[in-house]
Amino acid sequence: MEEKSDFEKDLASIRQIMERSVKFVSLSGVSGILAGIYASAAAFYIYRYVFLGAMARPHEYFELQPARVYQLVTVGIVTLAASLITGWYFSYRKANRLGLSIWDATSKRLLLSLSIPLAAGGIFSLLLLWHGYFLLVAPVCLLFYGLALVNASQNLFVEIRYLGYCEIVLGLISTVFIGYGLLFWAIGFGVLHIVYGVVMYRKYDA
Repeated sequence: MEEKSDFEKDLASIRQIMERSVKFVSLSGVSGILAGIYASAAAFYIYRYVFLGAMARPHEYFELQPARVYQLVTVGIVTLAASLITGWYFSYRKANRLGLSIWDATSKRLLLSLSIPLAAGGIFSLLLLWHGYFLLVAPVCLLFYGLALVNASQNLFVEIRYLGYCEIVLGLISTVFIGYGLLFWAIGFGVLHIVYGVVMYRKYDA
């Protein structure tokens, strides 16, 4: 009986080593929760100070002045930067706790898998803003972000893939209910991130 127990422990250790060699296990659930909070705060700021406390209808999008477009871009960049810094910090802490390096072959593959769809989506969104297609910015952000998560999920936990699927579906729904992009943006980057972060924390961090 004791030999069987030792054998099971050895198998578990081998499985853990193999997983660490192909998956970025340092990702922290806390960073997901905080990213969701940042996005929710950003959505509230935009609702309150850019759209002046009213849910933007399609015609109101086209009336956005250049100064307000600048506000949208600035809030988006600040939110992204805060999320990236937070993600790096908590991942670094978790990697140290696990005795791992945060910058290895796995993290390099992860960065490449994430950066290509995210960069393409970011540039496409800026071009949409440049040409005045404000209605499509939120759906495009959700779609490309979801595609990036699915693309990178092979180097992450399986929950990331499901989050990506949800973001893609939400982006498509947002395209149907045009004019309510801020609401769907808040759900996708705020609520879903908080839910995902809680699940990740309880399953892998606690």
